[in-house]
Amino acid sequence: MLLRQLEYLVALARERHFARAAEACHVSQPALSEGLRKLEDELKVLLVRRGRAYEGLTPEGERIVRRAQRLLADRDALREEATALRTGLSGTLRIGSVPTASGAVSLLTDPFCAAHPLASVQLRTDLRAEEVLRRVRDFEIDAGITYTPDSTEGVRTHPLYEERYVLLTGASEEPAAHPNVTRPNATRPNATWAEAAELPLCLLEPGMQGRRTLDEVFTGLGLAPRPRVETDSVASLFAHVRTGRWASVVPYAWLHVFGVPPGMRALPLVGPVHGAPIVLVLADRRPGPVMARALLEVARRTDAATVLERLP
Repeated sequence: MLLRQLEYLVALARERHFARAAEACHVSQPALSEGLRKLEDELKVLLVRRGRAYEGLTPEGERIVRRAQRLLADRDALREEATALRTGLSGTLRIGSVPTASGAVSLLTDPFCAAHPLASVQLRTDLRAEEVLRRVRDFEIDAGITYTPDSTEGVRTHPLYEERYVLLTGASEEPAAHPNVTRPNATRPNATWAEAAELPLCLLEPGMQGRRTLDEVFTGLGLAPRPRVETDSVASLFAHVRTGRWASVVPYAWLHVFGVPPGMRALPLVGPVHGAPIVLVLADRRPGPVMARALLEVARRTDAATVLERLP
């Protein structure tokens, strides 16, 4: 009963809404509210601020929910371990990824599924870098693929590859959308960041880590591109370049998914060559859930950097 009540608390903290938390727990809202009251009575501490609507957890509730998340994660890990001992690894591996790295996720999930035919994979590839870390720390996902975090509190990381960048343009040497701006010559093997900054750009949204990384490079070189189109989708960047009016800066790893589509060119960006480390992020638990351990073992056997280096 205590674990069930803790599930209610964790769901409420995640959903921040009584009705949605009840739906997530497959109970009625009155049943969820009653379970939370019984938990407060048992622990002899107020956990939830109540008003006409959910008003948040008390400071005590915030501390208890963190312990509850770990306790429930350990329970689930124990069940997965027991199942793996009986029948082999099964269940669902949950992975979250930043959009810029999502094109390389299959380098891990394909060998994982081949090695564990009873297991399945659930992917979220539209998460911000901060959200990937939060979900790993809160045990909402088993692993994340993201940029090297500034803080590794509560997580551990395994390097995957270095994200490099290409200027994606139309294949034509005709003038770009802006007057007096021409695209890099077709015989050139690369392009400079300064040339990229002068083109009519379509880039990721400013709040995304992939865009912040690009902005840091441009700013460090004294450049100030003014993209007219911003999106949260790497696929949308390719679609805009396909029209012939736009250029974009995209991660080299996305050529693993699309190649270089007809009518486009992908020129490595130099002056300087810039790279951003991409890592696998796991909760800092030892030995850790069996699913996460299995994925880490795949990552250790898979040289993602070498695979991506072979791209045209």
